[in-house]
Amino acid sequence: MRMRKKADLPTRLCVTCQRPFTWRRKWAKDWDEVKYCSDRCRQQRRPQTGPAA
Repeated sequence: MRMRKKADLPTRLCVTCQRPFTWRRKWAKDWDEVKYCSDRCRQQRRPQTGPAA
C-alpha cells in the first residue's frame, strides 16, 4: 500500500459548519454519503423539511 500525503486526500465542506474536512479511512466505504465533519455537527444539523414555525 502506498502512503498518501494528506494534501492528496479528497476534501468536502461540512453541511452544518461549512468548514472543509478530509477523507478518513473509516469513511472509505461510504464517502459519497458523508455530509458532516463530526458527530457534533451531525447532532446540530438543521431540519431540512419546511419553514420553521
